[in-house]
Amino acid sequence: MKHAVASLAMLFAVALMAGCATQEGPATTRPDESLVNTYWKLTALDGESPDVVDGQREPHFVLHADPARVMGSTGCNRMMGNYRLEASTLRFMALSSTRMACPHGASTERRFLAALNATTAWRIEGERLWLLDAQHETLARFEAVHLQ
Repeated sequence: MKHAVASLAMLFAVALMAGCATQEGPATTRPDESLVNTYWKLTALDGESPDVVDGQREPHFVLHADPARVMGSTGCNRMMGNYRLEASTLRFMALSSTRMACPHGASTERRFLAALNATTAWRIEGERLWLLDAQHETLARFEAVHLQ
């Protein structure tokens, strides 16, 4: 009986220690952001960081669901238009922008609008978004920004 109690006590102690130990599993990852209704800040354009000019808005966009409209900034002017989303296919249509003269950032604006017009697909991993062309080459990369 003494041996059974000692064995039971040992088993209880091992179970207690195992329950208190931290379990390490796979690295925690954040869930993928939603493509729609997320503020997407431009972080790379043609593989390069975009020009961000003091006193001007950062290049970004938000896809609104109903109606399917895109709104944002080119880094120089406000932009707006329509989009069509079907599974992993994304097309921007009828994009337009205000026409303010910007001494800095005009190149980023031109390249950003060209990337949006060439977009045919997208991919999200966590808080990062890639816009892709018909050959699935990266046109632009974005990060989700959570407004406070």
